[in-house]
Amino acid sequence: MSQTHSGFTKQMARNMFYGGTVFFGLVFAGLIFDSERRIPERSNAQNITESVVRGKHLWETNNCIGCHSLLGEGAYFAPELGNVYKRRGPDFIKAWMQGMPTNAPGRRQMPQFNLTDQQLDDMVEFLKWTGEINTENWPPNIEG
Repeated sequence: MSQTHSGFTKQMARNMFYGGTVFFGLVFAGLIFDSERRIPERSNAQNITESVVRGKHLWETNNCIGCHSLLGEGAYFAPELGNVYKRRGPDFIKAWMQGMPTNAPGRRQMPQFNLTDQQLDDMVEFLKWTGEINTENWPPNIEG
């Protein structure tokens, strides 16, 4: 009487593992290639000015990302600012930063950075530039 053994063999499992690894590795490489190819058309890099660069420097040196998120990156203590220029406009941004802290009871307080008019303009230009990056509708909520 002969017994037939039907089921997975070690060789079949090994082949599926290696085949799956190669297949998903190729899918991953394809996604990376597609993302890298699309960066130039989505990045808004052509609109980087000296003012935008100075604004980014202010963003970094004042650790704005320690409280705010920008395009989904950073802390979630304070509002997302990737679309704040579109939501509020340049005058609101400047007035808000100049009016801090509000000392309103029960509200989180943003520090006063004592930025010059030029620095405020640079920060606004950086936030404007950031808001023009094609984020494919991120953040999904207009209020950040």
